[in-house]
Amino acid sequence: MSTPIPEIDHELIRAASDVAKRYCRGDNHTVAAAARAASGEIITGVNVYHFSGGPCAELVVIGAAAGRGIYDLVTMVAVGDGGRGVIPPCGRCRQMMLDYFPAIRVIVGSTESPRSRPITELLPETYVWAHQQSHTQ
Repeated sequence: MSTPIPEIDHELIRAASDVAKRYCRGDNHTVAAAARAASGEIITGVNVYHFSGGPCAELVVIGAAAGRGIYDLVTMVAVGDGGRGVIPPCGRCRQMMLDYFPAIRVIVGSTESPRSRPITELLPETYVWAHQQSHTQ
């Protein structure tokens, strides 16, 4: 279910927007993301584009959080550079968020009217990697 976001989630949008303004330059870094851990700590990151592929900003945030021992992200948002505002996660990021944080909420919609949705609503009838792993043991 989509819900209007509380002020604490607007803080995530501001954090991602600030990172996009400060660090997104050229074609290599065009999206910033911010996530909140259960502790309230905010983790940010930017995408790493390369012609051979590269991680989206959301995946960079997941890795940065793990590198700090944070494994309980509860909300995430991505923001495009150049004032593009809130952007939805791609399919790969949706799957990764579901597999790593099945209860995470994702901020989507416009920057002026953002809303928060559970990852399961953004990826209906999901393939859950962990469920498949239990069958192979």
